Amino acid sequence: MKRAPAARSGNIAVIVEDANWKKRLRGACARARRAATLALPGGKGDMTILLTSDRRMAALNHLFRGKNKPTNVLSFPATDSQDGYLGDIAVALGVLLREAKAEGKSPAEHLSHLVIHGTLHLLGYDHQKAKEAVKMESLEKSLLAELGIADPYAARKAA
Repeated sequence: MKRAPAARSGNIAVIVEDANWKKRLRGACARARRAATLALPGGKGDMTILLTSDRRMAALNHLFRGKNKPTNVLSFPATDSQDGYLGDIAVALGVLLREAKAEGKSPAEHLSHLVIHGTLHLLGYDHQKAKEAVKMESLEKSLLAELGIADPYAARKAA
């Protein structure tokens, strides 16, 4: 598979591994960078965002989590980084498109949410326990509101 060169803006590299990202979601690189920058304290920190296919995401999910299916976003925090490198996140296009359609939101908005979610994981936030989930979701909603994006959890709460 031919890879596009990494685009850099500040300390955030975006790698488009699957050309379908450019065909299906215009401005994905810029949108991903902006969402990640917004989530970083003071806009500082180095990270890489991989925009990939469901097939590649399934392989990553299997390798690192033992799950034989693609997922929407994976975060890979750097271990003991002395140079400010936070880690990597990967986002799967097909999962993103299916979820956005099912949830009645635009793919662009969903991409912003997934990048913010993944970036918060790199910063140490989690949602395994209810108290942690409330804190992380609150921060996600606040950051998304700064981008003019509605609460992604509102539909779940209404159900």
